[in-house]
Amino acid sequence: MPPAAPARQQPPAAERVYTHVKQAVLERRYEGGMLLTEGALAEAVGVSRTPVREGLLRLEVEGLIRLYPKKGALVLPVSAQEIEDVVETRLLVEQHAVRRAVPVSGSLVARLEQLLEEQHAHAATGDLAAVSVADRSFHAAIVEATGNQILTRLYDQLRDRQLRMGVAVMHAHPDRIAKNLDEHAGILTALRAGDAEAAARAVHRHVARVRHLVRGEDARGRQPGAWPGEPPADDGGSPASPGSPESAAGAAGVRADARAEVSTGGNPSGEAR
Repeated sequence: MPPAAPARQQPPAAERVYTHVKQAVLERRYEGGMLLTEGALAEAVGVSRTPVREGLLRLEVEGLIRLYPKKGALVLPVSAQEIEDVVETRLLVEQHAVRRAVPVSGSLVARLEQLLEEQHAHAATGDLAAVSVADRSFHAAIVEATGNQILTRLYDQLRDRQLRMGVAVMHAHPDRIAKNLDEHAGILTALRAGDAEAAARAVHRHVARVRHLVRGEDARGRQPGAWPGEPPADDGGSPASPGSPESAAGAAGVRADARAEVSTGGNPSGEAR
């Protein structure tokens, strides 16, 4: 009888909290404006409160949440300025990368074809998070093909923001999934044809649509800076779905604190520094 396989060791508790919350934020299970409490998160992950604090501190450094002592962790919405910054950076990097990819290698074509197939498969099952991951990987493969490690690392820093925005757009605009697939196919066709400028134009049209989608949402009356699918920041109620680990009673007050902090340049009291 063969020996039993060794038991798989769990990651440290703080790492499990970090992964749990980060994944939920990126997939919009914890939406912008939600207030997460240490106690509820500890129960959800099955750990004590100490590793919860450690995990949340890492997420605050990454800009996904903001901690409020004795209140909890506020999931930060994606701002309009952040969207503009991400789109601008993506256009600069991705248009350069797709031009550098021509003449395209057979290995890159095969990789892009595989990722396009994965996107179709995930779209068919309605797994928006997986679609977003494969979508992002499609673009990252082109950047990696430049062989420029500094550029690749720079692009990798956008990963979390891209995933979060991608899921949000697909939730708010389900028709975008099919359009994204068509646009990815167009980029791949231009690369196969060896037409660097056509590929760059296709990338520009594809990436720039994110900006237009956000502006379209604002034009329909959402508060400027709100991301598609996010509740208005001043709705006065709990922005979260039922059963989520938050304190509804404190969420409105914390959101007000956060808005005050923004309006006073990061100083909630308004006092001179």
